[in-house]
Amino acid sequence: MEHETKVITGNDLIAWGHRPGPAFAGLLAAAQEGRLRGMAADDIRSMLDSRLPPPAPPQLGLQSGLAFHSNIQANDADEVKNVADVSETMRVLMRTPTIEAGAIMPDACPAGPLGTIPVGGVIAARNAIHPGMHSADICCSVMISDMGNADPKAVLDAATAVTHFGAGGRENGNRFSVSLDLLMEFRENKFLRSAKMLQVAQSNMGTQGDGNHFLFVGRSRKTGRTALVTHHGSRGPGAMLYKGGMEVAEAYRKILSPDTLKQNAWIPADSEDGRAYWAALQLIRRWTKANHNALHQAVVEKARFTLSDRFWNEHNFVFERDGLYYHGKGATPAWGDYAVDAMGLTLIPLNMAEPVLVVKGCDAAHGLGFSPHGAGRNFSRTEHRRRNGAVTAEAMLAAETAGLDIRFHAGAIDVSELPSGYKKAATVVQQIKDYGLADIEDYIDPFGCIMAGDQPPFWQTKKRARR
Repeated sequence: MEHETKVITGNDLIAWGHRPGPAFAGLLAAAQEGRLRGMAADDIRSMLDSRLPPPAPPQLGLQSGLAFHSNIQANDADEVKNVADVSETMRVLMRTPTIEAGAIMPDACPAGPLGTIPVGGVIAARNAIHPGMHSADICCSVMISDMGNADPKAVLDAATAVTHFGAGGRENGNRFSVSLDLLMEFRENKFLRSAKMLQVAQSNMGTQGDGNHFLFVGRSRKTGRTALVTHHGSRGPGAMLYKGGMEVAEAYRKILSPDTLKQNAWIPADSEDGRAYWAALQLIRRWTKANHNALHQAVVEKARFTLSDRFWNEHNFVFERDGLYYHGKGATPAWGDYAVDAMGLTLIPLNMAEPVLVVKGCDAAHGLGFSPHGAGRNFSRTEHRRRNGAVTAEAMLAAETAGLDIRFHAGAIDVSELPSGYKKAATVVQQIKDYGLADIEDYIDPFGCIMAGDQPPFWQTKKRARR
């Protein structure tokens, strides 16, 4: 009798194949209840067998390193170093066990520790969504509106009055509305349903952020008509989804492939988490498109322009094609039906003093179906500032953007965003042609643009606000 009422311990459960975790307390309680009813240990074990966890999946080791397509050439010392750095990080990245193919674009540049997907990088993964490969700026994208014969300065003035650059969102009383249907779908998704997420989704609507995000006004070389172009991503909602996705991916990495670099962790696409994350990505895409649309429509209404046409495309996202998940980090999808709202044309901005290219993608196999997203950099923002030494920001702006209307909406001149901070636009354009990545349909020549400008880091601003 004493033997039959002996308490079953956690060690007994582990010996039976159960894993310590949230369900452990319930298993112990059920085992002890069975004991009190006089059940034998073997019977209790059989009773709990239905609650055994699934067998641990086999761990995936690193690959020896697949080859990748290189669509970039080096023409000077800076480019030689840049291409070497990009190639080295790609070689490490290609050891990730889910990856089946990779490519780099003419605008490629490193974007983190060795083994991190570079800007201008593309990979195709089997049954895997890698949050680190679309980055925190999920669905960074560009939208263009044909403003007809509107005066470019009037368009830029109207845009200055309605846009919002800088950290954070809009204050109460100055917010743009968010579709209630979209918010309801956020509430139904495990990655998007938190109160903080919903609040940020509302306050960040109608905002453009900082860094290289911009609002550009120019004229079509083909038609002479005025065009408005915006560039930004999913702002706070995307950053929050990225953080949640990386946490879930890290949990899988520890089980599936501990040797994989943390930044390359993945969520299995066919898992419950994978399906929920994929759905969350599509909702964030809808939010981002709505954000572009809201700003464009606000400009139209502010100055009472007539809108003729509008389209957009993303360049930091994940696309499913032929059973593979294509991750473009600063790369533009170049096949016609990459999304249900694809219009057959995409945009490639270069820098504030150069045209925005309107292109038709070539769906080149050596580009994994992608084209560049911009001009990219050959060296860091810090290095750019160092090289310019004592030259003032005002002198640099005047020299590099003569005749253009350049505005910094939320700060001083950001010299790292001037044309000299980027690769030579003509070189990138020539390589797009040389590698057959896209056909240029039109050039939107610049009149002017708005950017956030140089600002203190957000953490300094928050610290000052608390004082």
